[in-house]
Amino acid sequence: MQYTQGSVGRIFVIRFDHGENLLEELTGLIIKENIRTAWFHVIGGLRRAEVVTGPERPTMPPEPVWRPIDDAREVVGLGSVFWEGDIPRIHLHGALGHHGDTLCVCIRKNTEVYLILEVYLVEVSGIAAHRPWYPEGGFNRLEFT
Repeated sequence: MQYTQGSVGRIFVIRFDHGENLLEELTGLIIKENIRTAWFHVIGGLRRAEVVTGPERPTMPPEPVWRPIDDAREVVGLGSVFWEGDIPRIHLHGALGHHGDTLCVCIRKNTEVYLILEVYLVEVSGIAAHRPWYPEGGFNRLEFT
């Protein structure tokens, strides 16, 4: 285990509207506002997304199981922001519900908002960390500098 300590910086309350791409728009805001480290909550709806439902088997590196979502789903999620060089890396896990069925997923691509989606983003200051590629694991791993 490794850890570090920081403090709360700026707080952003963000509304995404029907048809917008959650991850693209959020990435744009992160770059525009130069948010280097953050934690955020998501609540609302997604119309479409490409998600990972877990590894095929418990191996390193994992082989992700991809699943397209192409129906309106309620979503509640938690995510973090750290950078890999000049690129912000968003890590977002969420529960997606539809007619009583729920998936717990890693939300990765093509995230089209259904109706409305809210994000409450808390910037963390005083943290020297980044999320570089971790070849042994096959993913971007949080590292402290």
